[in-house]
Amino acid sequence: MKPINSVVLIVLAVILGIFFSFAVVVDETEQVVITRFREVVGEPITKAGLQFQIPYFRQLNIFPKNIQAWNGEPGEIITNDKTYIWVDTFARWKIVDPVAFIKIVTDLESANNRLSEIINPAVRDAITSHKLIETVRNSNRRMTTLDLTDIVDDAGALPSVYTIQTGRADLTREIIKASKPKLEQLGIELLDVKIKRINYVQKVRDSVYNRMIAERKQMAEKIRSEGQGEAQRIAGDKERDLLGIQSEAYRTAQEIKGKADAEATKIYAEAYNMDPEYYSFTKALDVYRTSLNEKSRLVLSTDSEFLKYLKDFDQPLVK
Repeated sequence: MKPINSVVLIVLAVILGIFFSFAVVVDETEQVVITRFREVVGEPITKAGLQFQIPYFRQLNIFPKNIQAWNGEPGEIITNDKTYIWVDTFARWKIVDPVAFIKIVTDLESANNRLSEIINPAVRDAITSHKLIETVRNSNRRMTTLDLTDIVDDAGALPSVYTIQTGRADLTREIIKASKPKLEQLGIELLDVKIKRINYVQKVRDSVYNRMIAERKQMAEKIRSEGQGEAQRIAGDKERDLLGIQSEAYRTAQEIKGKADAEATKIYAEAYNMDPEYYSFTKALDVYRTSLNEKSRLVLSTDSEFLKYLKDFDQPLVK
């Protein structure tokens, strides 16, 4: 029994080996091209599942069926308005004719190289045929932030006002239109091309940044000068108002003082008119008190009015 079991096992192993050598498992994301001595045999296998093929002298070439990515090398390009920019692009593609693909391209690495050879010139031709603003904007809508057209005049890129004729979206469609027929011959369908990034080259970038800095400094100086002018105007208004208030206060004070002096003079006059002789006597005493002391020497005639109240103290001073 043991020798028989061994023979059965050997036969089953051989049968299984033959079965798996004929079987081909195709994934949903794959497509297979069978070649013999580098010649394509039969139709490509594009349906997922288990397939049976005669393995002898044949090779299975598996290619992806899903969408592939191509990333271009950033490069320097000059626009139609003579501005040097740095452009970075990418694309999406897939293999739609694996037979043509294996005959001309052979593998994915070669495919990426062929894509670069076809797409990069198309990108360069499209950008050099349009102004810089056409590669940046899609419409003429009003910008809510600083417009690119306000900062690139020194670089010779754009006028201050420009109407979009093509726009970035149509420009990428031009690139696809120029590249797609060439790639179809390779069994490749180009799905989309986009501009990932656009920037000035370093020399132009420095010029733009310096222009922006100068503009900001100019704006700052303008704001400072306007602020200083406003400060001077406010100070002038303050001085004028202060002088006006002081003048009005002085006028009011003088009016009050004049009225008070007039009232005092009136009261004094009324008081003095009640006894003019007494008023004259008190004034004379004030003169004696202020003008005469122990060192005073006066030479006066006997009939001087100054000695009127000193001549005879026996007479009453008040009548």
